[in-house]
Amino acid sequence: MALTVKWSKEAKETYENIIAYLKENWSDKEVIKFANKTTSILNVISHQPYIFKASNYKKVRKAVLGKQNSLFYLVRESEIYLVTFWDNRRDPKKNKF
Repeated sequence: MALTVKWSKEAKETYENIIAYLKENWSDKEVIKFANKTTSILNVISHQPYIFKASNYKKVRKAVLGKQNSLFYLVRESEIYLVTFWDNRRDPKKNKF
């Protein structure tokens, strides 16, 4: 049985920021590719929540979406809680997860 996926406010904002960046600097093809990759990863996570590596922060897990972006999420009893999307090119010391 698939777990439901809930988005935090930060996850929504960081996802929308990535989409806006792609729209501004890349093509619609890249926007669609990122959105499809995210949907695919969320589907995998909802069915197999422990498939991705645990991060250094308590129960948060990290799914790599590609070279540039990762998704941090929590596995709860009956849901997946998306914490944030992260630009992998940023300073890792600024990432609390």
